[in-house]
Amino acid sequence: MAFFVRGSWHGSGMRVAGIDCGTNSIRLLIAEADSSGLRDIVRTMEIVRLGQGVDKTGEFAPIALERTLAMVEEYGRLCREHGVSSIRFAATSATRDARNRDIFLDGVRSRLGIDVQVLSGEEEARTSFAGAASVLGDYTNGPVIAVDLGGGSTEIILGNMREGVSAAYSMDIGSVRIHERHLRSNPPTEAEIEGARADIRAALDEAERHVDFGAARDVIGLAGTVTSVTAKFLGLDEYDSSAVHGTRMSLEEIESTCEWFFRSPTADIAALGYMHPGRVDVIGSGALIWSEVIARLAERMRESGTEFTGAITSEHDILDGLALWAYTDPQTPAL
Repeated sequence: MAFFVRGSWHGSGMRVAGIDCGTNSIRLLIAEADSSGLRDIVRTMEIVRLGQGVDKTGEFAPIALERTLAMVEEYGRLCREHGVSSIRFAATSATRDARNRDIFLDGVRSRLGIDVQVLSGEEEARTSFAGAASVLGDYTNGPVIAVDLGGGSTEIILGNMREGVSAAYSMDIGSVRIHERHLRSNPPTEAEIEGARADIRAALDEAERHVDFGAARDVIGLAGTVTSVTAKFLGLDEYDSSAVHGTRMSLEEIESTCEWFFRSPTADIAALGYMHPGRVDVIGSGALIWSEVIARLAERMRESGTEFTGAITSEHDILDGLALWAYTDPQTPAL
């Protein structure tokens, strides 16, 4: 896959779409693309929880498939409406793990006329990094670690905004998996939180065998858990992507905001004006992962002599990477 860095918009280009179907959400980006980058036309997300129960059963539940494929149909309608000529559709953690994934893949093919890219953990990491790099080149210099925290997996990616990825590892933990494994009470008990912490720390131990955490000079956070934590930190009444994007939070700010999420009852979380109802029950587990990842990264950076100045939140991630891929290597839908 070849990618390029987003720059100033040069005019009318090719109409493309990226669709990212993860464990918890399915997202769509329709954009105009040319050699300078992307211009957003539609950017939307729905919680469908495709990965409901997959960690335990190893299969997609029929009701989860029904919800997800209904939204695929809606996304196909939007692509037709906006004249999309190339689509890249990626499925990630839950689809990698589900024994019956062919039902889902065939369902997408019959509705959109394209093949789904079932990305490996490393492919997911590289596509996410490319999406972030397309807009964050001016925010940070030198080696960075990007953390793509999803519903089923969390990718740790070491690279340079302009030179690409040098190492990556996909941890088999995410907001949905940790919720289903550990955080069953409302709010979670101390024993549940400690069990989740142990699971997350074991995953980080393995990640450090593949990625040098101390090599980073900066940290970028991607995806819904991170953007939701940032919105809470900013005190937003409703979601504002322009306010969230590029926000830098210190270790203490991340830890205190995350703790509010994983220790609060769901009624308090649901009362937040920007919180999607489908994320309410799993945001606490996602916040616990984010706080543990940041604490480990900050510790390793300090040990290597680098001051941890906080983590930057990015609104741009794998979805942007997929839209760029749709431009550089077109896949024509049969809409």
